[in-house]
Amino acid sequence: MFSKSYRRIAVVFILVFIAMYVFRIIYGYCYKGRQYDESGGNSFLSGVVKHRKNYASEKIKSFGPANAAPASIAGNQKYEKVANVRSKSTHFTEDEKQLHSTIKKFDAIIQYQQESGNKGAREIQMLIGVSPEKFDSFYLATQGIGVIKSTEITKTDKTNEYRKLNATKVSLEKSLASFNDLKAKEGKIEDFIALHNKIYEVETELQGLGVELGNFDTENEFCTVQFSMYEGAAEKPISFVTRLKVALEWTIKYYGVLVAGVFFAAAAAWVILKLIVLTNTFIASQKKV
Repeated sequence: MFSKSYRRIAVVFILVFIAMYVFRIIYGYCYKGRQYDESGGNSFLSGVVKHRKNYASEKIKSFGPANAAPASIAGNQKYEKVANVRSKSTHFTEDEKQLHSTIKKFDAIIQYQQESGNKGAREIQMLIGVSPEKFDSFYLATQGIGVIKSTEITKTDKTNEYRKLNATKVSLEKSLASFNDLKAKEGKIEDFIALHNKIYEVETELQGLGVELGNFDTENEFCTVQFSMYEGAAEKPISFVTRLKVALEWTIKYYGVLVAGVFFAAAAAWVILKLIVLTNTFIASQKKV
């Protein structure tokens, strides 16, 4: 009786061990750990993007009733389009040359660039301005440089922001014209000094606003490609024997933890049951008395 029970328990523990071992082998083939922290390039480029904006525009068409005149142009949509490409290179020098050649081929411009690291661990981050009509082709071309780790494209509408800037500009120009008219009137010297300071503030604000609006000019239209590439050795395949060894070490370690947990849980359950039995026996004896 007891021998059969022990045999069943032993079989269960053996099957659990085998299941954990097989699971760890499969997990080793499925899981690919991150061997490179890509946040460094992102933090550099995100800081740069805050100070350098590229905008583009496209026509917005409004469609009326079927019997109406042909669709007319309702206006321009201003938008910001940013692509993020992260790549790994095992031939860094050659891939860097290919990157510069691609930039030249598409008449793109390097707006910011940062290079760091020594040979064997080099890294480059670029902020590249590309004309909207060549953006898609350039974006696809960059994916042939090195081994692409991730890509992303984000398009954000900026039409309302553009309109607000223009409305602010008109308001400031009207205020400046009113202040200039006041200069021709008589008044105290203190009032003229205050008026001069106010005119200076409005002119300064208009200059800053002009710079922001200048980014929206059709002559300065660009889409943005954030390209980051790091140097790394080619990944060596892991042999089957190594996978078996690692899986066995992991299984022994965590199987031991599992067995210990089961043992302590069983011991705790046995103690609790003993306490319950003793308590019931004590209560029963007290009732008889």
